Amino acid sequence: MEVEKRKYHLNLKKRDVLVFLHIQKTGGSHFGGQLVTNLNITSPCVCPNTGPKVDACSCITSNKKKWLFSRYSTGWPCGVHADWTELQNCVGKEMDRLEGLHRKRRFHYITILREPVIRYISEWKQVQRIEMTWPSSLFCDGRKASSKEVPSCYTGQKWKNITFENFVGCKSNLAINRQTRMLANLSSVNCYNTTGMSFEERQTKILKSALENLKNMAFFGLTEYQLETQLLFEMTFDIRFKHLFEQHTNTYAENAIYNLTEAQISKIKQLNDLDIKLYEFAKK
Repeated sequence: MEVEKRKYHLNLKKRDVLVFLHIQKTGGSHFGGQLVTNLNITSPCVCPNTGPKVDACSCITSNKKKWLFSRYSTGWPCGVHADWTELQNCVGKEMDRLEGLHRKRRFHYITILREPVIRYISEWKQVQRIEMTWPSSLFCDGRKASSKEVPSCYTGQKWKNITFENFVGCKSNLAINRQTRMLANLSSVNCYNTTGMSFEERQTKILKSALENLKNMAFFGLTEYQLETQLLFEMTFDIRFKHLFEQHTNTYAENAIYNLTEAQISKIKQLNDLDIKLYEFAKK
């Protein structure tokens, strides 16, 4: 699959809107924070607080156009960590609602990916710390996934005392191949209904769709390459950041991986084979 070099001349005062598809545990909160606090543009976001937990930022041009659809600028109107399928059916309507008018817009989808083994471990450690998973809406083709289609990995309000074996042992754990699933057009595989096609056929279609959607995105970056991600964004959109991105290495996941056995790491790779293929494509 060939990828062409691309360059976009944004006119944020008119039709252009950046839509950030934020995948859990990919460093998306850090990147999202850079979008609302660090861009050197004529109409930067205005945030009520400038600390590490920016929130409720107003990203509006001088002629009252919203130019950024993201967690820190619009919240989660399409659902917490909405995926590609959810955003495609939701962003236009929500932008109309947020601006109070209907107008033509040109959406530029952007995202951040992370090395799959580290990302998966990071999600496990996050769930272990807070004893909960994200309340994803899993909305597709006009309806929410049923509990039969995506059974819960735990009973009650919290996933307590979660071990590595608990986490990898739940077949419906949304952490598995999360990046690929969130980038794919799930309508092409009948959403979360896994009947009607073999597991292998479904996996092949999901990966193919995710690769195609990633290729067609205006921009994507990689958590492991912060400076390169920044430079690529600047060259793609001809917009500069005021300060250089920092590369963080001492993370929960990177510390935790040293306590896992080779067999455990091999199990993670086996479960996340689609994400591994997606990430290799992304690096190339």
